Amino acid sequence: ATALVRALGRRLARDGRGEGLAAHVVHYRYRGWNGSEAHLAGDATWAADEVVRRYGDVPVCLLGVGMGGRAALHAGGHEAVNSVVSIAPWLPEADVAAPEEPVRQLVGRRVLIVHGTNDERTDPELSFRLAARAKKANREVCRFEVHSDGHGLHQHRDEVLALASDFVMGALYGRAVSRPVEDALAAPPPIGLRMPLAAGFGRSLRRG
Repeated sequence: ATALVRALGRRLARDGRGEGLAAHVVHYRYRGWNGSEAHLAGDATWAADEVVRRYGDVPVCLLGVGMGGRAALHAGGHEAVNSVVSIAPWLPEADVAAPEEPVRQLVGRRVLIVHGTNDERTDPELSFRLAARAKKANREVCRFEVHSDGHGLHQHRDEVLALASDFVMGALYGRAVSRPVEDALAAPPPIGLRMPLAAGFGRSLRRG
């Protein structure tokens, strides 16, 4: 996950250079979610606060992988955040004794979830269910499935980087997004929440 996060940071910094995009990698203080403490979500909220402190009134996109993907979704309600990218998010199984994962904080944000269909570490079905609940509250939610890829999304790394960059540039700067992202956001569920990420995605996109 760390290698993917660093690759995403590099790609976003490169693609957003002309717009003045700043990409920062957050190091979490704790390992694990730690139940109701939700330490990682607290760190993601701190990161959004820190962006405001450093850069002022700018739109923020929170991007996370695995448990960080869950943290980004939780912290998405921060007032500076306008978009969230959650890749292979680790989500808890439904439990009648535990509260449902929140989605109301995502209203007014543009949200992208990406998951490999062969992920054996984080369940893609759980991210689909979360996306379906979020879509009911907020139309600006889409989810892409990376067929046959696992948790680290190694087979289709280039496509995932291109998708994330396309989405973030659209969310932060109002750039036109690619047709697949446009279609995924516009489609009624479940179509826009099970959008296949095409092999070679990104190669045909216009170069900025």
